[in-house]
Amino acid sequence: MPTSSCRGTGKTSTARIFAKALNCPNGPRVDFDPDDEVCVEIEKGISLDVREIDGASNNGVEQVRELREEVKFAPTRCRYKIYYIDEVHMLSTAAFNALLKTLEEPPEHVKFIFATTEAHKVLPTIISRCQRFDLRRIPAGLIAKHLLHIATLEKVALSEKAAYAIAKGAEGGMRDAQSMLDQLVAFCGERIEEQDVLDIFGFTRGETVANLAARVLDRDTVGALKELHSQADTGKDLGRC
Repeated sequence: MPTSSCRGTGKTSTARIFAKALNCPNGPRVDFDPDDEVCVEIEKGISLDVREIDGASNNGVEQVRELREEVKFAPTRCRYKIYYIDEVHMLSTAAFNALLKTLEEPPEHVKFIFATTEAHKVLPTIISRCQRFDLRRIPAGLIAKHLLHIATLEKVALSEKAAYAIAKGAEGGMRDAQSMLDQLVAFCGERIEEQDVLDIFGFTRGETVANLAARVLDRDTVGALKELHSQADTGKDLGRC
């Protein structure tokens, strides 16, 4: 069960990698060929034997009962039928209980992968039957490096400071960072500087935060308050400065 308190840290990607490793030819194996036909189908979400289910919209007892009937049938092509339930904490207590029997005695050809951003909401009886993997927030440096790589491929002139400003604002989520980059390209075109990121998303320069910290350390109360007021007057969210 991949879990994380942050969006965009790779829960779905991890689930797909597990599915490919389990169902690849001559598997299970970790060194599978991502270009193999089975792996490509899993990546595109069109494999008949790997189902991705949104727990938020399929959270009732009836949906779980239908799933329990489905798992009885053998896979059509792959080694295993794999059910990936995203945001599994959204299932109702009754739905969890209906699923519990299948988790206790699953058919040999079936694997379940659950993902959630709120693991504490999943029943202990469910967690106790899973292997749990806690995914961490992605470091800002790694996000910035990947954004610069994407920008190079897309022929966008993204400055290094701008990449780090986006990474800081994404708060550990790669998907959010990529979405922010898309928005910046739409607004700014093919050249993006740090000031563009600060203006569009309301972020604060690192130098400003450093100046404020210096005033606090120097016990310059008046100067620190003036710095805060100047940021508030520009409409900045002080909680994200």
